[in-house]
Amino acid sequence: MNDTRGLAFRTYLSSLLNAVRRGWLPLLVFVLLIGTWESAARLSLVDPMMLPAPSDIAANFVDGFSSGLYLQHLQVTLFQALSGFALACVVGICIGSISSFSERFARALQPILIAVEATPKIALAPLIIVAFGYGMGSKIVLATIVAFFPVFLGTVAGLRAAEQGRLDVLRALGASRLQMFRMVALPGALPHIFAGINVAVVFALLAAIVGEFMGSKEGLGTLILYANGNLDTARVFSILLVLAATGLSLHGLIGALRRRLLFWDAGRDEAYSTANG
Repeated sequence: MNDTRGLAFRTYLSSLLNAVRRGWLPLLVFVLLIGTWESAARLSLVDPMMLPAPSDIAANFVDGFSSGLYLQHLQVTLFQALSGFALACVVGICIGSISSFSERFARALQPILIAVEATPKIALAPLIIVAFGYGMGSKIVLATIVAFFPVFLGTVAGLRAAEQGRLDVLRALGASRLQMFRMVALPGALPHIFAGINVAVVFALLAAIVGEFMGSKEGLGTLILYANGNLDTARVFSILLVLAATGLSLHGLIGALRRRLLFWDAGRDEAYSTANG
């Protein structure tokens, strides 16, 4: 009995040490990288205009949030990105669902989708700003267009991968198309849809920033342009840090929502986390 407990304790201790090693190694590499970067900047081994010291970036980061400047502009960018993302999800899932169940609709829509997909979305930004102005509307439209395709493709792929056997059983029982969609096709397609949504939310954020580059009075993209014009590279890096943290947070929220809704899909959820981790 004591031998069994001793073996269990040693196994537990070994797994704990391995976990600590796995966690500390990336942290150690990160600290060494930041330390080397800081030393190179302070010793003037690199041009601070090109690569400012991490301490200067951190100082700008803290100052931007303590003054409320970053939070004010982050709210604008997030509103534009999330509005476009929400519209892209609604339109992408609806059109993807109709395309999966209607071959005639899919064939009619295919040339238009191919033409739009083949066109660089960022190239549409000046035209969208001309059409919708310099306000939030143009950024929301651009974010919607850019985020639409990942959601649409994920929806189509998921619905077309529905288990035919279950659909045949429901059809034999006299179920309608809507019932088959609600009971089998849509639940089975949710992992694919969430994969598209995960990509779309980041695309929407990027599109909002690009729209602000093209013309805006508010938003983090506008702050980047102002800082770049003033040759304030440290502030540019600090805003990029805010954008990176925002993107990671949105990615984490989508992942948490997926785990909450798709609790029955644990196997695929593990693969999803591994692929995106």
